[in-house]
Amino acid sequence: MTIASIVLSAGLILVLIGIWGMLTQRNILRIIVGFMLMGTGSHLVIVAIGYVSNGTAPIIDGGLSLAEAPTRSVDPIPSALAVTAIVIGLAVTAIMLAYAIRLYQARQTLSIDAFTDSKW
Repeated sequence: MTIASIVLSAGLILVLIGIWGMLTQRNILRIIVGFMLMGTGSHLVIVAIGYVSNGTAPIIDGGLSLAEAPTRSVDPIPSALAVTAIVIGLAVTAIMLAYAIRLYQARQTLSIDAFTDSKW
């Protein structure tokens, strides 16, 4: 088993745990934690997809010739997407936590059962 398959499996397990947490929990903070777990799992999946065993930076020089570049160089796009997803996930989590604080101030509870009056 390679490192990439281990990281890919761990990422998929985190995504599944996050989805389970978002769908089954009734507490807003636990739902947010499930969302964060799902995001972290997706970051791991993105990085594992872009991993190349014994790979090097995609810079053509003396260490990496043009002929072996397609097989030995690591694709930088998945890493850049993961970093972008981490920043976006942090911003979305901050907004969700701010919203949870406002909901707690309004109802003195974090259970989603107390917010039935805002349904259509």
